[in-house]
Amino acid sequence: MIAVLKEGILLQKTNTDFENEGVLNPAAIRDGEQVHLLYRAVQKGNRSSIGYCLLNGPLFIEKRNHTPLLSPEFDYESQGLEDPRLVKIDDTYYLTYTAYDGINALGCLATSKDLISFEKKGIIVPQITYEEFIKLAEVDKTVSEKYFRYNQHQHIVEEEGVKKLLWDKNLIFFPRKIDGKLFFLHRIKPDIQIVVGIESIDELTPLFWNNYLLHYQDYLILKPKYRHEVSYTGGGCPPIETDKGWLVIYHGVHDTLQGYVYSACAAMLDIESPQKEIARLPYPLFFPEFHWELKGEVNNVCFPTGAVVFDDRLYIYYGAADERIACASVCLSELVNELMLNKI
Repeated sequence: MIAVLKEGILLQKTNTDFENEGVLNPAAIRDGEQVHLLYRAVQKGNRSSIGYCLLNGPLFIEKRNHTPLLSPEFDYESQGLEDPRLVKIDDTYYLTYTAYDGINALGCLATSKDLISFEKKGIIVPQITYEEFIKLAEVDKTVSEKYFRYNQHQHIVEEEGVKKLLWDKNLIFFPRKIDGKLFFLHRIKPDIQIVVGIESIDELTPLFWNNYLLHYQDYLILKPKYRHEVSYTGGGCPPIETDKGWLVIYHGVHDTLQGYVYSACAAMLDIESPQKEIARLPYPLFFPEFHWELKGEVNNVCFPTGAVVFDDRLYIYYGAADERIACASVCLSELVNELMLNKI
């Protein structure tokens, strides 16, 4: 098994209004010797915004803003901006997050040139009901009953006058174009899906998504496979390019007598055709074991969302028990070699 070092808690909630309930699930990107962390900040009432912290190296706090970097502005995000991920493609930062309006949780995009001002592009995942999804997805093949279990919202189709939509979260772009095109991951429970090769965001129309969902099962790339992820999988950190393929750190969930347990997991995707999985660890990369991971707003959670590389060490930032931000590190080359011993 690969050796993982738990570096400990990096950020905790403060008395500042916008993050007095918790901080968690940060996006991370390296810039020289510094790391930008954009994290989910939760205030009382479970309303989320995105906070900002600058690190000197992978672990030392240099600056932390006392006000949100991004806050809810529109109806679709009225209850919060959650779980950001960040990549830089060419000269543009792509910040993805989950918009929550109190009923629906859907993947959104904002772009920036400087990580100071952002242009919100809105929801870019399909905005359809579960019934509409099933109608399209079952044209070719029967969909797993798990989709019914996780996406039916207790058969409620409307709440407070708002239609209940299929939740599509964990929207994560690859950090460069492949053959000149954009690729991204997203997640409709219980599997991780991929969008392959679009020229621009403008292509993501209702017609695009209808055609995509007609061939839905062609785009499933990381289904639950092992015991630690048997309930469902979900996107974690943006893919990391290596000489063996795209390293993907994702989360896997399994149900226990103590409730769901969220672990960090690792897989490798083909470098030119990332819709092809080529390797996966048969065990969790790391899992809840310390008090800051076992007890919190949601117990038993290690939820990886950001990663950077310094020398040959991969630093993985994660939400710990949905209340604080922690970091774990691992030798990158050792992890890649271990994955190559577990080819699909």
